[in-house]
Formats: sequence, structure tokens, C-alpha cells
Amino acid sequence: MIEKLLSVVLPSYNEEKNISMAAQRIGEILQTAEIPYELVFVDDGSKDRTWTEIEKASEKDTHVAGVHFSRNFGKESAVFAGLAAAKGDCVAVMDCDLQHPPETLVEMYRLWEQGYEVVEGVKRSRGKESALHRTVVGIFYRIISRAVGIDMRRASDFKLLDRTAVDALLAMPERNSFFRALSAWIGYKTTAVEFDVREREEGESKWSTRALIKYAVNDIVSFSSAPMQFVTVCGGLMFLIAVIMGIQTLVHYFRGNAVAGFTTVILLILLIGSMIMFSLGIIGYYLSRIYEEVKGRPKYLVSRKIESRQ
Repeated sequence: MIEKLLSVVLPSYNEEKNISMAAQRIGEILQTAEIPYELVFVDDGSKDRTWTEIEKASEKDTHVAGVHFSRNFGKESAVFAGLAAAKGDCVAVMDCDLQHPPETLVEMYRLWEQGYEVVEGVKRSRGKESALHRTVVGIFYRIISRAVGIDMRRASDFKLLDRTAVDALLAMPERNSFFRALSAWIGYKTTAVEFDVREREEGESKWSTRALIKYAVNDIVSFSSAPMQFVTVCGGLMFLIAVIMGIQTLVHYFRGNAVAGFTTVILLILLIGSMIMFSLGIIGYYLSRIYEEVKGRPKYLVSRKIESRQ
């Protein structure tokens, strides 16, 4: 039986300390399992020597390929650039800091050989996280799960896709993409593999709580219109309050009682005003995203590229 090529996409941002180690560790595991492979490192406009390390790794190892962005475009763009550059019959996406265990790639590949077209990496445990970070992540996944209709509480970017699924993702014209949700949304024959998130081998995480909140907002807006429904709910709620206050005012009027002071009026004005401004902010955010999509600019720009010799 002829083994088919596995491409492993590794988005990299300021990961100079992890490139060589990731290439060596993943390569050893896949070679031991006799799986033909290539490693596609995508340098997302790093400020350190990440690209230099990718070039060195490519000179030493014919399995290593590289894509270098002209500037930082974000992890989602790096993932899709890697998918576009991958030559494999199936493509895995994982972090180059090795928090996603490379050994799991073998299990994913064997499941793909059995006919599964999407093999999801599902987190059994999340590793060490601060309480604030864990809370923010939990809220985000509850919101996105409700919006998407898919349970994503243990979802990750660590997954393996058949070439058919990869082509389906690359055919989507949208600029603001959420890989983790889109790979579940496309369907196909899917299974899951559990894994434990490991500690980083080198360096520090690039994901602060603030960055995660921004990432969460961007992904929810890019994949779901659920926040827009919040505007409708607020409008209905304010209408209900207005009806109740109107009935109360009429009752007082017909009974000959004066409405006490301006406190109620002031509070209502402040409440309604804040709801209106908040709703306009949500609508404005969606309009800005529509504007970005209409301009049709590419998701990323590649300045340099290295092909694997596989």
C-alpha cells in the first residue's frame, strides 16, 4: 500500500526558539510511523528571527517548506496560507510551540486512512491557565457554540482535513474567516481525537487575555449574526418597558395623581440612550466588516516562499 502525503501546517509568530525543535520532533514521529510528510511553516510577519530559522530548517531537512508574510496578518490568515501552500493528500494544522502533541498526528492520519475526512482534535484538558483567562475562554465558547449551533467548548485548531475539505475551505471567498468554526461547519465525515494541552517548550504565549477578547469578538462577528439579534431583543425589551410605563402614567393621570419628580424620566432616558448607542455600535461593527469584505483585499500577502522537496 502506497502511503499518501501528509502536510502539517504550523502558523508561527515570533517562534524562533521553536522552529528547529518542532521540525525535528514532528519529523522523528512521522518517520518512525512511516508516514510521508511535509512541514509548512507560515511566518506571520514575525519581528524576531523566525523566518531565518525556517530557512535553516529547510536547508537541513527536505521536508520543510515555508511561507513568509509581508507583515502580520493574524493566525487565521496564516492557517489559510498554509492550507493553500500544502501539497498533501491530507493536511493537519497545529501550533509550532508543541502544545498540540505531535504523537496525535499519527492517530489522526490512521483515522483519515479509514475514510474520515475531518479529524478534530478535542481538548481533554487545557493545561495551566489563569482563572481570568479560563473564564474569558469559557464565555467565548458558550457564545460561539450558541451562535454556530455546534458544541465548540473543547474545540481547537488542531485537526486533520482531507484534501476535499481543504479545497472546500479555500473556495470560500470571505476575507474574515474563523477556521475553527468553518472546519466544523463544512461537514463531511468527521471524527474526533482527544488530547491534553501541553506546556510550551520555549518562549511565552502570544495570547494575552486582551488579545483573546479581541480575537473572540472578531470571530463571533465574522461567523455569526447573533449579536445583531441582541439589537432586536433590546428593542423589544424597551418597547415592553415603554408599554408598562405608559399604562402606569395613564393610571396616575386618570386618578388625578401627579408623577413624582423627574427621576423616572431621567433614568429611562439614560437607559434608552445607552441601549441605542450600544446597538448602533454593534451595527457599525458589522458595517465595517461588510466594508472590508466589499473591498476584496486578499487575506494575506506572501513576500517569500520555500517549497519542500517531497
